[in-house]
Amino acid sequence: MTPTRKRRFILVGLILLAVTVATTLSVLALQENMTYLFTPSEIIAGKAPADSRFRIGGMVKENSIERGESLTVAFVVTDGDDDMRVEYEGILPDLFREKQSVIATGSMQGGKFVASEVLAKHDENYVPRDVAEAMQNAHRKHDVPVSADVPSP
Repeated sequence: MTPTRKRRFILVGLILLAVTVATTLSVLALQENMTYLFTPSEIIAGKAPADSRFRIGGMVKENSIERGESLTVAFVVTDGDDDMRVEYEGILPDLFREKQSVIATGSMQGGKFVASEVLAKHDENYVPRDVAEAMQNAHRKHDVPVSADVPSP
């Protein structure tokens, strides 16, 4: 191998090594910043990560909002099948209320979800796409196919 080819070979190897390291670092950084959305049913089923941040989505259950001292609030998020208690300390969005869709970001601590951020829907007809899809998937398990042999009433 000539000295020129040897230098080119080393240069190409270093460039490939640099690209590999940069790609690996980028993927790791993006993974740490991702937060996944789960419904209360999925969290209870154990699909949510136990030690990391994620989002919970659903509807605020009626008569479940408990206001504590200062800015502490506890409420229940439901997907129609299961409920999950959420605790939050901070100022809630103006549109936060019972029977409205909500997304909270936080983590599980002792059987309850402790939120660091709460987002509420922005008008009467809006349900966040992620929440709507997750709730629809949770309800599919209860759907019973209708047989063609059964007459309709």
